[in-house]
Amino acid sequence: MNEQKITGSLFQRMVIEGALAIAEKKEAANELNVFPVPDGDTGTNMYMTMHAAQEEMERLTEPTLRKAVDQTASALLRGARGNSGVILSLLFRGMAKKLREKEEAGGCDFALALREGVDTAYKAVMKPAEGTILTVTRVSAQHAVELCQADPQLSVEQVFSAVLERGQTALQETMSQNPVLEKAGVVDAGGFGFLTIFEGMFDAFRGIHKERVIEEAPAAKSAADFSAIADEDITFTYCTEFIAERKDKARNVGRMRSLLSEIGDSLVVVEDDDIVKVHVHTDQPNKALEEGLKFGPLLTVKIENMRQQHTAKVIEGTVAPEHREICPPEKKYGFVCVAAGDGLHTVFTDLGCDQVVQGGQTMNPSTEDILRAVDQTPAEIVYVFPNNKNIIMAAQQAAALCEDKQVVVMPSKNIPQGISAMLVFDADAEQEDNTAAMNEAMEAVRAGQVTYAARNSDFDGKKIKEGEYLGLCEGKLAANSKRQHDVLKKLIRELVSADSTFATIIYGEGVTEEEAAKVEELFRKENHDLEITVIHGGQPVYYYILSVE
Repeated sequence: MNEQKITGSLFQRMVIEGALAIAEKKEAANELNVFPVPDGDTGTNMYMTMHAAQEEMERLTEPTLRKAVDQTASALLRGARGNSGVILSLLFRGMAKKLREKEEAGGCDFALALREGVDTAYKAVMKPAEGTILTVTRVSAQHAVELCQADPQLSVEQVFSAVLERGQTALQETMSQNPVLEKAGVVDAGGFGFLTIFEGMFDAFRGIHKERVIEEAPAAKSAADFSAIADEDITFTYCTEFIAERKDKARNVGRMRSLLSEIGDSLVVVEDDDIVKVHVHTDQPNKALEEGLKFGPLLTVKIENMRQQHTAKVIEGTVAPEHREICPPEKKYGFVCVAAGDGLHTVFTDLGCDQVVQGGQTMNPSTEDILRAVDQTPAEIVYVFPNNKNIIMAAQQAAALCEDKQVVVMPSKNIPQGISAMLVFDADAEQEDNTAAMNEAMEAVRAGQVTYAARNSDFDGKKIKEGEYLGLCEGKLAANSKRQHDVLKKLIRELVSADSTFATIIYGEGVTEEEAAKVEELFRKENHDLEITVIHGGQPVYYYILSVE
């Protein structure tokens, strides 16, 4: 029996191996996302969240257990993307509370730490559902604690084995606990991701390092080395790298290369049939990302401030963490909104938004991305609109990290809710009155989207084929067809009622003004009295975002 205990350096290796494990299987986790719309990003979000911790651990030298768990928790919290990433960060934060008290941790210490992590995650979720990552972790942790109560001398290896064994059973049980998973015949993607990470960590504990096949274009380094460069030699501030999935295979890569060369230098563009990988130094990383989004979802994103890295104190080859720059208040209220697309950026800016964070479906910003935007908003009270249900938790974590300003996270689940809420804002009203009015405005919105099927699926008894147009009404499938017109017609009928007053059409990337005008005609056929607003959003993923009030 392995009597080895968890030390700081061992925990460091465990986190790195756990990150590598989910990097290898992130697409497998993505494929478990049941709904056929192109939002299968659970694996990607968990990978990017763990990758933040991996980078932090790779910079440490001979850490204590306290330092290793604390810095892992901090990196995960700031790097958390999507609900799955936030829950993962909360699990490790709770574990850190227990493990940081130890110089080295035994089996029962590990079991109690995992249970603390589960408790921390559950407290942050308002309505925990069965058949999710929360279920898998809770069942696993409880089993481990019960075993330790029966035998306090259990080793870390025994506890780890018990967690993974019971976790696999719990993962299979998610299929029967969640009706949607049961119909699709798959297990929960978040639970799968959690066990994948812990399997990697267990490998590291036992001294096993697997050669993992990670399907990404190789990068020269995880971070640039600027020690030999003078600050004045840095022409552009941000080293920007991303990999975009090549959904639109007809789009011209040469045109993107030309546009990026106009806004930066050190440009490298690598392409094949499936992806486009870009490296560029620029002062406008948002424009670079927007160009990438025109090809398809962003699979990886890395933006580094080269000036700050250059001036940071370098210790044994590591770079000091980025310092937060907080703008002092110049007004009472400020706004941070999450959106993707030039048109939507302009819409929110025109409505008074101070900072628009690039992101949305398939590209969830991290907690740190949102926190940075809040820091840069010169207001005493900052309203944050996630505009996507999978970004709300990350926004809430950002709010918890901000001690200098009052941050109010409005739970906007889509773009129309964010727009409607900002339209009723009154700069002269009290914060409580504004919050109530904006919540009321969001509740009055019925929203729908037109997108495409990313995979073949059998959903709610409907056969869906990859590439079909999909109409979503309030997050549920309303129509699917090879003809976009048919999908739009059914979706609009679902959205519009006799007492509907206002409708908004936000048309996305690749959609023409003339095509959007035809959608306006469909709305008028359903209700002649509707006041209709047509907006060019330029958003990826969704051809149209529709709303009715």
